[in-house]
Amino acid sequence: MPVIRDIPLSLEINDVLRRQGIRDYSRLRDETKALIYELIASAENDGLLEPAVAYEIHAIANIDHDRLYLEGGLVLNGSLFSSVLSSARELAIVVGTIGPNLEEKVVDYFANNEPVKGLLLDGIGSAAVDSLFQEACRSIAQEASTRGYQASSPLSPGVQGFPLTEQWQVFRLVPAEQVGVSLTESGVMVPRKSVSMVIGFGPQMRTWTQAQVCAHCNLRRTCRYKIVSVDG
Repeated sequence: MPVIRDIPLSLEINDVLRRQGIRDYSRLRDETKALIYELIASAENDGLLEPAVAYEIHAIANIDHDRLYLEGGLVLNGSLFSSVLSSARELAIVVGTIGPNLEEKVVDYFANNEPVKGLLLDGIGSAAVDSLFQEACRSIAQEASTRGYQASSPLSPGVQGFPLTEQWQVFRLVPAEQVGVSLTESGVMVPRKSVSMVIGFGPQMRTWTQAQVCAHCNLRRTCRYKIVSVDG
């Protein structure tokens, strides 16, 4: 099982604020901006970020209208697979995390009556996961290229057509414990600042825009954090 560590993450203040649901950056007070920059520096320099990604690649045996069959008899359920991964020959199963340290620091801030720092640092953690997601996709695309394939855009459990309940099967297909990620009884990833996805490998794989990704999300009408506006 390949594991990628020492992943460079991009932490921009606009991404942090978007993760706080703040869109009007110009109205943010200067002292708040200064505090965000201070917390970003702390996250980067004080060991609060330990990004790591684990992945496994499985050969695809067949895809029908609501199931993806892997060689060896393993199955993923989802109506989305037949439309977006129909030409895939292999499937990369990916789990990544920024580690537990940032979350623990957030808890400390709240315990010490510093809720503003806690909220802002939590937003930094979410922005770090977003960056980790993008870096993981780039690494997996490079892996696909070495195998003579293209990589699809990623699909994560919980998007429309890929039920969140499939998270359990995803974790059976990649030993996520190698990067310190596990599932609670209710299916929540621990550490919370973690991500899971599947990516198809094939000769001509379909990719999609951020707007299309948001359009398939079950929270598309109410999400405060989406990068683009989505109608419907």
